[in-house]
Amino acid sequence: MTMLEPGAARVRDRARGRRRERRGRAVAWILRLVVLLVVFLAGVVIGKAVEQAPEPGGTQTRVRTLEPETVPPAERTVTITTTAP
Repeated sequence: MTMLEPGAARVRDRARGRRRERRGRAVAWILRLVVLLVVFLAGVVIGKAVEQAPEPGGTQTRVRTLEPETVPPAERTVTITTTAP
């Protein structure tokens, strides 16, 4: 065993630690970008939905055809005569 081996082990451990840190930072940035993309797409979808919504209070026209019906004849005629006092 020489004196260089413990130092070399420390160097390897530091290098592994740096790689883990870089990997962790890369994963964190990828997650941030994914969240940002999801929020952006949700905003686009909501914007399109609001844009396509009908305006409230608009005029609405309905056309209906009424069928004429026959008037039944009066069953009896009542005549009222009044005199002026």
